[in-house]
Amino acid sequence: MADAPSPRLDEDETFGRDFNASPSRSAAPARSGEKRPFGDLDEDEDDVFASKKGKKVEESAPGAATGMILSLRESLQSCKENLETNQVELEAAKSEIQKWHSAFQNIPAVPAGTNPEPVSVVTYLSNLKSSEESLKEQLEKAKKREAAFIVTFAKREQEIAELKSAVRDLKTQLRPPSMQTRRLLLDPAIHEEFTRLKNLAEEKEKKIKELQDNVAAVNFTPSSKHGKMLMAKCRTLQEENEEIGAMASEGKIHELGMKIAVLKTQNNELRNQFDALYKHMDGLTNDVERSNEMVSILQEEVEARDVELTRLKEMLSQKGATEDTPAEEINEAADDMNATTSDPQPIKLEA
Repeated sequence: MADAPSPRLDEDETFGRDFNASPSRSAAPARSGEKRPFGDLDEDEDDVFASKKGKKVEESAPGAATGMILSLRESLQSCKENLETNQVELEAAKSEIQKWHSAFQNIPAVPAGTNPEPVSVVTYLSNLKSSEESLKEQLEKAKKREAAFIVTFAKREQEIAELKSAVRDLKTQLRPPSMQTRRLLLDPAIHEEFTRLKNLAEEKEKKIKELQDNVAAVNFTPSSKHGKMLMAKCRTLQEENEEIGAMASEGKIHELGMKIAVLKTQNNELRNQFDALYKHMDGLTNDVERSNEMVSILQEEVEARDVELTRLKEMLSQKGATEDTPAEEINEAADDMNATTSDPQPIKLEA
């Protein structure tokens, strides 16, 4: 919406145009080389503002021109102030228009991404007004119904209170007076008769119950009422027993499964230990075989040394007979040979 142009702005524009306009044609042109008197200047200034008002005003005093200029300056200042206020009002109006524009863009009647048209906005507002009127009518109807319900509810409450009072009166009428009952109970003959009748009624009730049990036992058939009840109870008990048995079997199966899992883990551990022990025994047997082979080799060496020792002894004995060597040296040499041959090498066993 565009605001109507302010008449003050038009006056300012006309004032600027008149002030900047050329001098009036009716005024005589100034001759070159001649000085213009003050009266001519005043007349020219009056002619500038005379074109705006459409008539000529002649003044000869120079003070009138200065007063006119001051008044025009004041009017110009007031026009500027009015212009500023109008600009502020224009900005406020623009912000208000922008708010309304954004508000109408959010309504469901305007499609997304389009500007709201005045016709659609007016139709939407008319629809809102009609819906508001219909809602007001519905509210009025609901209020009327609520008032009617309140009235009926009050009537019902009044009727309930009346019925309660009537019931209370009937109870008081049916209830025997307490003083009379006390007198009757305090009378020993009546008290004795009351206790006798009470005991007799209890005995009769016991007999009736026994007879009813006997009749039910005699007339017991699967198609009878008691028979059907008993069969239904037996079925429920059987189902409960089956459920309990299934739960017990499931529990046992679960326990056995857990035991089997534990035994499997133990079996795997024992198998791993047996494999490790078997490998260790294989290593030990290999070590024993190597040691046996070494012992046999050493025994053969010892036997060879013994043979060599006997041979050396024979040679020494022969040399001792031929040569004059002392017998003690021969015996010491023989002992040394025996010592060297009798000490076998140590056997190293690898674990």
